[in-house]
Amino acid sequence: MGAEAVVAVLEATGNTTPVVVVLTNNQIERIPLMGAVERTQAANEALKCGDWAKAIALRGVFFQGNMLALKLLSRAKPPTKEQCCVPPPFNIAVMHVGSPACGINAATRSLVRTIIYNGDRIFGVSNGLVGLIAGQLKPMAWSDVIGWCSQGGAFLGMNRITPEGKYPEIARRLREFNIQGLVVIGGFEAYRTVLSLTTERGSYQEFCIPMAVIPSTISNNMPGTEYTIGADTSLNEITKICDLIRDSARGYKKRVFIIETMGGFCGYLATMAAMAAGADSAYIFEEKFNVRDMQRDCANMVAKMSDVIERGLVLRCEGANKNYTADFMQRLYEEESNGLFSCRTCILGHAQQGGKPTPFDRCIATEMGIACGQFIHEQMVKSLQTDGTMLAVTKHSACMLGMIGPEYKYTSVEDLSHQTEFQYRTPKNQWWMKLRPLLRILSTHDSAYTTDNKAPVHQQPVDINCTVN
Repeated sequence: MGAEAVVAVLEATGNTTPVVVVLTNNQIERIPLMGAVERTQAANEALKCGDWAKAIALRGVFFQGNMLALKLLSRAKPPTKEQCCVPPPFNIAVMHVGSPACGINAATRSLVRTIIYNGDRIFGVSNGLVGLIAGQLKPMAWSDVIGWCSQGGAFLGMNRITPEGKYPEIARRLREFNIQGLVVIGGFEAYRTVLSLTTERGSYQEFCIPMAVIPSTISNNMPGTEYTIGADTSLNEITKICDLIRDSARGYKKRVFIIETMGGFCGYLATMAAMAAGADSAYIFEEKFNVRDMQRDCANMVAKMSDVIERGLVLRCEGANKNYTADFMQRLYEEESNGLFSCRTCILGHAQQGGKPTPFDRCIATEMGIACGQFIHEQMVKSLQTDGTMLAVTKHSACMLGMIGPEYKYTSVEDLSHQTEFQYRTPKNQWWMKLRPLLRILSTHDSAYTTDNKAPVHQQPVDINCTVN
């Protein structure tokens, strides 16, 4: 927002309308200042007049979604049979696949209660696909998920096993328990699980049921969504640890810390943590680098340390480069510093998964669980045959629920397969990559930046969405 405000000032003329910098649909935008003031005053006026519907509408879609979620989930007991739907209930299974991430339990809680509210039955699968094959399915009640919202981990249990080679056993269990809908909560393995089951629909009738994925992983590396459940909690933990590490050497000699984050080949955590912690640089797989780039960054660090700065912070994603490891970077920085500063390495490990989910993760997990419960019920109604069997064969009956802008959208896993780099377990296009140039600008020591043609950038309008050579 600060960078966009500077750009707005530089581009302004005497006739430019005053603007306010806002966050809209996950994008930094400028809107007319007077229009924002008028809408704020309109909301207050609606409250004074008792026009509650207008006041709620003026608060935006996020406020409306949170209010509806609160009304639904704060019930002390489930609805009665008279309040439920008249048709016979459907059987839905929920399981966790992948690695634990804070917020999975919150999503499960809201999903379970939404399904029960719709009058359907839900079965919890223990230990992911291993538990499904072993028949470890148990009915879940409204009271079974009390207190789950604030808890980390995954109470149902999970692992990273995917269904390849196990299709007959999975089909047999789905047929045995008469499962008519499946919800998988987890990371990239959850996405692969639903995609694999969908591709085998022609061979197994049991897989012709509505299926949905709720993305939950700290890596934020899944297609079809801008945020995954658990990423915000992990980012908070990494930033807090970076602050602690930097403060730990306060009053000591000049020192640079090289911190390695999780995330595989996805550099989301390293990039966003570098911005939040004020790091000097962040190395990721998506932005290729070599020894010359690291030497340039080290020269930049030396220039800083030669002045009043005493602490340096460098982040790298664990999959940034198999040869330029954290240990290699430590020795390179120490060698290039000529004794100006010492260097230490810290590999954070599983501590960055966090303990308790942040409010942001709890809220999006709750909303995703409700949205997924409604989606799976609607798809089962559409796929129900006259003989009582389920036949879901369209690609839109197996979807990923994603948070895109202000809305939750469903994208078929078949379409998402064309947007995925399966080798590296990342989407082909990632929205946060456009923040990399801003990170580079904020970490450079000199006040004038030059392009390849040696023209000072400060003589031209700054575009923070440009690419950096």
